[in-house]
Amino acid sequence: MIAVYLILLIPLIGMGLLALLGDSPKAGLINTRCNLLALLAAIWLAVDVLWNGPQLSIGRMLYIDSFNVYLVALTAFVGSTTSIFSGPYMQHERDIGRLTAARLKLYYSMYQGFMLAMYLVLTTNNMGVMWVSMEGATLATVLLVSLYRSPESVEAAWKYFILCGVGIAQALFGTVLLYFAAEQKLGVGGDALLWTELHEHAGVLDPAILGLAFVFLLVGYGTKIGLVPLHNWLPDAHSEGPTPMSAILSGLLLNDALYAVVRCKMLVDGSLGTHMAGYLMMGFGLLSFLVAALFLHRQTDIKRLFSYSSIEHMGLMTFAFGVGSPWATFAALFHMTTHSLTKSAIFVTVGHAAQLAGTQRMDKIRGLILTQPNIGWGLLIGTVAIAGFPPFGVFASEFLVLVATMHDYPWLTPFLLLGIGLAFAGLFRHIQAMVYGEVPEGQKPIEANLWPVMLHLALVLWLGLSIPGFLGNWFNQATQLISGGLPQ
Repeated sequence: MIAVYLILLIPLIGMGLLALLGDSPKAGLINTRCNLLALLAAIWLAVDVLWNGPQLSIGRMLYIDSFNVYLVALTAFVGSTTSIFSGPYMQHERDIGRLTAARLKLYYSMYQGFMLAMYLVLTTNNMGVMWVSMEGATLATVLLVSLYRSPESVEAAWKYFILCGVGIAQALFGTVLLYFAAEQKLGVGGDALLWTELHEHAGVLDPAILGLAFVFLLVGYGTKIGLVPLHNWLPDAHSEGPTPMSAILSGLLLNDALYAVVRCKMLVDGSLGTHMAGYLMMGFGLLSFLVAALFLHRQTDIKRLFSYSSIEHMGLMTFAFGVGSPWATFAALFHMTTHSLTKSAIFVTVGHAAQLAGTQRMDKIRGLILTQPNIGWGLLIGTVAIAGFPPFGVFASEFLVLVATMHDYPWLTPFLLLGIGLAFAGLFRHIQAMVYGEVPEGQKPIEANLWPVMLHLALVLWLGLSIPGFLGNWFNQATQLISGGLPQ
């Protein structure tokens, strides 16, 4: 368990260090090194768990299995590559006067605080601590969204705080109900909130209380996922906050919220013996998938465009986890990976495109492939990947979701195909002009760090062509844990 402690300790130390040194020229380097150290610890932890099985800390407050260790590694990787992009990007923002030294300190310290909260959500064994960690991630994100202190960013931060505050309060009530159901069988005390204890005794817990608890937990954590109709905060938060925050918000935090819902679903399935939780997730997921695909057509801001794309993909993952079969669960885990890698790469490219054009309005971003080909190609290939074109990994994961749906709920397949088609059309009606349109006067190349983009997209291409054996084994173990079976 030493690796787990390191994963939690490194961002904690980094947060304190960057609160003091966040305005120095080396702040970006310190931030990157903290994330790379956490990534090394995550790799160590992943290898240990895959070889030796689940791990439980001495006080039983931390628990690592094949499901959460996979997400810890993914979080550490995307957090590291985004931090590499973040340093030069935020220095440019300071050079043009958008940030002061104090706000730069706030940014870097909250970046590490945000990573710490996400790691704690994933590694804790206590459902109450999970809720507290999710609230901590919310507060860190509020400070990041309002970083520029413009009227629009402050409004977006307040909207985020109010909507997610109301949502997380529902999750708190669901957690209280979960404890109420557990303490009747496990007794009063901390054990009644330990996930390992709840999962082991799920069959004897009161199904009526647990079913009601899941409704509140789904609504609460579903707000953080961005499920319709609880999604309104997400496009505003993306469009007004700094771009590196958008990359980790879309690529990581939404996964953590969905992870919390799936953990709760596993308890409810074991108690009720029915598919009630799965049907709720399928309904919310499919609604989010279709509504977000429609809203893609109405956007004028490039970051809002890809924010709705995130809602669409999170809806698809929620739907797949709701289906609950081994194939659907495998597909959802795979899609988590491909979406996180692709969407974080896109936001890095979008950040550079907005700096190049001096605006986030899509009608002002034109001719990227002529002005600065690496940005233009990065945006085009990233959009092709996230739209589900073969041979990229998003195509493979979406295809697996379709196969699983055709097997278990064939009458829902046309709705998925409709959503995929709408999303494809909504993305490319905007992207084509931005990449190939006429170059505006005065648009000059900028210094752009796109190697994180190339690395992410290369990985997504590799996953579309062939899933490595160790990763396939990883997904299989997590699938068996969640659904109780393996894809056949």
